[in-house]
Amino acid sequence: MGAPTAARGTAERLAPLVWPLIAVGAALVAGVLVAAVGVTLAATAVRGLADAAAVACVGLGLVTVLVPTSARDATGTAVIRRGDRATVVAAGGWLVTVLVSLVLRTAEAVGRSAGSVTAADLGAFVTRIAAGRGLLLTALCALVVLGCAVARLRTPESVPGRVVLVAALLGALTPAVTGHTGSSPDHQLAVVTVALHVGAAALWVGGLGVLLVLVAPHRRQREKALPRFSRIATVCVVGTGITGLANAALRLPRLTDLLTTGYGALLLVKTGLIVVLALLGALSRRRLQRGTLPVLRWAGIEVTVMAVTIGVAAALSQTAP
Repeated sequence: MGAPTAARGTAERLAPLVWPLIAVGAALVAGVLVAAVGVTLAATAVRGLADAAAVACVGLGLVTVLVPTSARDATGTAVIRRGDRATVVAAGGWLVTVLVSLVLRTAEAVGRSAGSVTAADLGAFVTRIAAGRGLLLTALCALVVLGCAVARLRTPESVPGRVVLVAALLGALTPAVTGHTGSSPDHQLAVVTVALHVGAAALWVGGLGVLLVLVAPHRRQREKALPRFSRIATVCVVGTGITGLANAALRLPRLTDLLTTGYGALLLVKTGLIVVLALLGALSRRRLQRGTLPVLRWAGIEVTVMAVTIGVAAALSQTAP
């Protein structure tokens, strides 16, 4: 019994690493499929990894919400501590990938290789270009999340968990609202819709991932967290769908663009994945109420589809309409 148990424990520890890899793989595949429109594969892959890390930080910021004070016995406290340790790792990875993305995007802007980018090039990109300023702000948010997580490891009460959540959400939103929305004819409306879209999706995806990895293995915490997350997820699903449709209408004024452009094709794929996720969520909640659902298995399927969706969204963010 010892060997299978050890193998299963190792698999459980490695499982969270699979989803960022799926996100990067999906981003690369999507980037290859629309390479004709000028998507840079390296930038797309790094963007996918950065987005996955950002979503992980948002989800980890939800731990203190999903595990309420009434459920914080020794096990609940241990779950929160593991969440803080995971946040240090995720925020560190997020910061590194954002800085790498900054170099790659600067190289794209100046038309040279990443190795030949100078400090002056970087300075000009982050001060003169909206996307550069957005990446710099994202890096600062990742740094704040990292600092808060380190402080919480030393003294858990020093920084409220919601501070981590807010900083992670701001960092996740910034690249989206400083990207292609700036070229939209309805700039202000486009910024609002994309911010709400990204925020709702990050809470939905990150929350489910954290629920699956950290909370669900502990029955008491799971029973407390599931109703809370169900309410959050319902609002996020509706918000993601409505704002996604609104933003698509602003970006693609002609319906035929969905079939004639690489951006439109990726948008259709992403929409299909979101519909699948919504159906999986509705089915899982219905069966959960009946007590006939293997929660962890279905949540794992849902998070895997979400990882693919993040990858497609990363490619979409790097593609011009």
